[in-house]
Amino acid sequence: MSKPALVHIPMIHADRWQEYQLLDCGEGMKQERWGGYTLVRPDPQIVWPRHGREPGAKWEAWDGYYHRAETGGGKWEFRRPLPDHWTIRYDSLGLTFKIKPTGFKHTGLFPEQAANWEWCSERIRQAKQSGREVSVLNLFGYTGAATCAAAAAGASVCHVDAAEGMVKWCKENAQLSGLADKPIRYIIDDCLKFVQREKRRGKVYDAIIMDPPTYGRGSSGEMWRLEDSLWQLLTECRGILSDKPVFFLINAYTARLSPTVAGNLLVELLGSRKGRVEAGEIGLPIRADGKTLPCGIFARWSEG
Repeated sequence: MSKPALVHIPMIHADRWQEYQLLDCGEGMKQERWGGYTLVRPDPQIVWPRHGREPGAKWEAWDGYYHRAETGGGKWEFRRPLPDHWTIRYDSLGLTFKIKPTGFKHTGLFPEQAANWEWCSERIRQAKQSGREVSVLNLFGYTGAATCAAAAAGASVCHVDAAEGMVKWCKENAQLSGLADKPIRYIIDDCLKFVQREKRRGKVYDAIIMDPPTYGRGSSGEMWRLEDSLWQLLTECRGILSDKPVFFLINAYTARLSPTVAGNLLVELLGSRKGRVEAGEIGLPIRADGKTLPCGIFARWSEG
């Protein structure tokens, strides 16, 4: 059987948000509305100037501003007292997420991923309509937005992350989204070791989502390097796919992985199965000038 051709698709946009908005970008910074609060954070990709502004012009409207230190890291400056955390809702899928500015500039949510949540949810709903039960494995699951989307669509989900705090945050997001009683397993573990154990146990999944980091450490200090470890993880995951899988999604932010590379990996991994492999970029629309902020790449296989 010949391998499926890799299909390059145009950039997909997360453009269904109502309570989040990328307001403006320029000179290495982005201004975002997260519910009732406006945050300014650095983004090294933003090398273009702010539209209609003089170079070096200050950002006027913000509640929190993350200043990056020259030696690495940084800290938040707040103009007014902000709550320790708050929530925003993604109405398209009926999900609610906890937002909290962290010491590493992140907020606990990557809003561009809403485009992937929509795609996965639709694949799950279609499978459910044909009478199938769908089990999903979410690796490097972070705070669990994709886990919540899959559970809300009707799947049973296994959420795996090596960081205990992220798994706890996922549980909170599930509760906020009304999914506390849904079949979600929360696992704190090294992703590769967990998949290997599942394989030995004979456990299989109908769909796999993964968002591998460039570097990382497992729960017992295991080192993860994307270029050294990804193919091994993928081949182990192939061993826990069911006989009729629904989808396989790789998402990545690292410049080390292009859409073509990620797509080629899935073609090699799943070429013996009928299906479709797509790859491309994912982005957020910028309200101020209509540009798009690229936010990483994806590759995905689906059954057809």
